[in-house]
Amino acid sequence: MALVQTSADAFQPRAGGSPAGDVTVGLLEGPYVGRTISGRARPWHPMSLKHKVKEGLDETRLLILGAQVLFGFKLTSVFQEGFAQLSHATRLVDCAGQFLMALAIGLLIAPSMQHHIAEKGRDTLRLQRATGLFAGIALLPFGISLGLSFYIVFDHLYGAIAAAVAGTVFCLLALGFWYGLGFTVEARVPRKSMRDKETTTSLPAKIDQMLTEARLILPGAQALLGFQLTVTLTRTFERLPATSRLIHVAALCCVALVVILLMTPAALHRISFRGEDTEAFFRMGSWLIIVAPIPLALGIAGDLYVATFKASESAFIGTTLALIVSAILAVLWYGYPLYLRTGDQGR
Repeated sequence: MALVQTSADAFQPRAGGSPAGDVTVGLLEGPYVGRTISGRARPWHPMSLKHKVKEGLDETRLLILGAQVLFGFKLTSVFQEGFAQLSHATRLVDCAGQFLMALAIGLLIAPSMQHHIAEKGRDTLRLQRATGLFAGIALLPFGISLGLSFYIVFDHLYGAIAAAVAGTVFCLLALGFWYGLGFTVEARVPRKSMRDKETTTSLPAKIDQMLTEARLILPGAQALLGFQLTVTLTRTFERLPATSRLIHVAALCCVALVVILLMTPAALHRISFRGEDTEAFFRMGSWLIIVAPIPLALGIAGDLYVATFKASESAFIGTTLALIVSAILAVLWYGYPLYLRTGDQGR
């Protein structure tokens, strides 16, 4: 498989009339070396650890927005009139899909929490590996939940057989592209031999990544808040038990608090610090990002209870799933990072 790279001045004429640059073709020979058409070796420059961490966070942001939007869709779907016409088994499938999507959200936010709690805003090899690992694992429940969503839609429109086919196809399609294509390409890409080096992370880089991590969670939280507000205006919501309505309102307030907390660092940076990068701003912003997932976890667990209770008509199923998700989020977002930080302090 050929890797092609063109230099910026590839087609600018030299004094002698030939192109000033070359086109790099062929597989890499050595860690970072390509071959030009003229046969000369060209260095293949690796990315720095800082850029790898930044790109990992940016890629996670793409995934989590879709995960939170799909979770919000699943939340609102149980309050639609057509949902009551689904079989009990299909409604249980929806409960499983909600649980899996909540798990995916937890996995995608975990690297940001490790960055602030365990790494204290520094770019480390451990963080880079964790970002790739958590994102890779999160794709599995995401893909399965996506397939289950198509199963529910096609079951309502065309029946169980079409639903099984559509759900399986879209699940396998997602996992095939995400894992199958990913591992196939990985096998063909040459491995570099030198290790990434950890260097001191500058204050502007820490602040840039801190704001990126706020943007990572914020859009999905805003979308989820919109879904939550819409639910309160449906007739189905009015027929819920008073306890379930109260839990949903509490979850709505929690997610609204998340949005406020995550928007605060940008407001502080402009209003209080006039756009200057300072240690005081970094500390305040980091604490806001560390605290914000607490109400987010409560909001997700609360609405998971309400939605699964409505879908399954079982308080036991709703309570069990909500408690399991709460425990998983607590471990991923706070337990594991604090464990890493304690281990670092003990060395």
